[in-house]
Amino acid sequence: MVQKEVPMALKIVYKICCGIDVHKTFVVACVATTNKQGVTTYDNHRFSTYTKGLKELLQWLLAHNCKDVCMESTGKYWIPVYNVLEEQCAIVLAHPKYVKAIRGKKTDKKDAKWIADLFKHDLVSGSFMPPADIRQLRDLMRYRYKLTCFSSSEKNRLQNCLTVSNIQLGNVVSDTLGKSSQKILDKILENPLDTSFDIEPLIHGSMKKKLSELELASPYQQKLDIILTAPGINNPFTAIGVISEIGVNMEAFPSAKHLCSWAGLTPTNNESAGKEKSVRVSKAGCHIKPLLVQCANAVVTSKKHPEIRNRYLRLKKRRGHKKAIIAIARMLLTALYHMLKNEETYNAELYRKSDILPTEREITIEQAVIMAQFQGYKIKSAAE
Repeated sequence: MVQKEVPMALKIVYKICCGIDVHKTFVVACVATTNKQGVTTYDNHRFSTYTKGLKELLQWLLAHNCKDVCMESTGKYWIPVYNVLEEQCAIVLAHPKYVKAIRGKKTDKKDAKWIADLFKHDLVSGSFMPPADIRQLRDLMRYRYKLTCFSSSEKNRLQNCLTVSNIQLGNVVSDTLGKSSQKILDKILENPLDTSFDIEPLIHGSMKKKLSELELASPYQQKLDIILTAPGINNPFTAIGVISEIGVNMEAFPSAKHLCSWAGLTPTNNESAGKEKSVRVSKAGCHIKPLLVQCANAVVTSKKHPEIRNRYLRLKKRRGHKKAIIAIARMLLTALYHMLKNEETYNAELYRKSDILPTEREITIEQAVIMAQFQGYKIKSAAE
């Protein structure tokens, strides 16, 4: 007697949920309601993206007793929707590639229904979203980073103009935008033909820079003090940049590996027919990754932390500079995860102990296998 295989139905995790297809001028919402018999009914509605329309969307969801919402992160258009629904609903923000509809069956209503169907079975992985105050701090730090890049570009433009004009000011002073340099340049621009002016009155003594108090970051001063003890992070703005990206509550990430994967510091999985096609790091973490790479470059060139520099030199011999720097950046982020989670400062002894060779030069076969696997070797039998 041949038994027929009964197809297993997917478990419905959210009995009442909503999928939202976000556009620039409107959103399409679809509420999926599943009864006790497992039958799902759908209710679609279209709302404008004006504040009035989004408030109507919130009231419509509450009327359906729907508190679980899933929507894709379309450009910047999802942000106003998220801000309006955040207080009343539990929102899962999904990457568009994870909720992509089937080609040929794509309409706004079908897209919203597709998102709702995926979400009710808990098949959508949500993106990490920090609290509102951390998001505000993140926007300011990212804008500061853009201004810093713009400032560096303009400084390079000024230096190129001086070089083309054969004004070798950069060979004499350390900062061509300092007070002394600016006075000299202003004097030259007043009369470009006058090259015999007295330069001594234009020289100004160096002044110490003072960091103004940052009121927005003051509630996280304790966390900032902890982060500032980490290797390569000596600037308060760097510490604020780290907090603005990963937040201060590490409970959002189950482990340090999840945080490193979110930051784009782990290799991607691309395997087919037992063959690895690519082991490049992912493109995630476009803001936090450059910041950590800068910190890693700073710490490996310094002799203050030999436990990190020695590890970098060992990795560089086998894997090259770029992969070694990514590994050190991942090491720093792992340390930051445990520091913030346990609320403890950086302890270099934990890393130095791993570099100390054992006094007893005898180990078991099982220990040797584990050590070889940790170093990246694939273990196979002698018969192979």
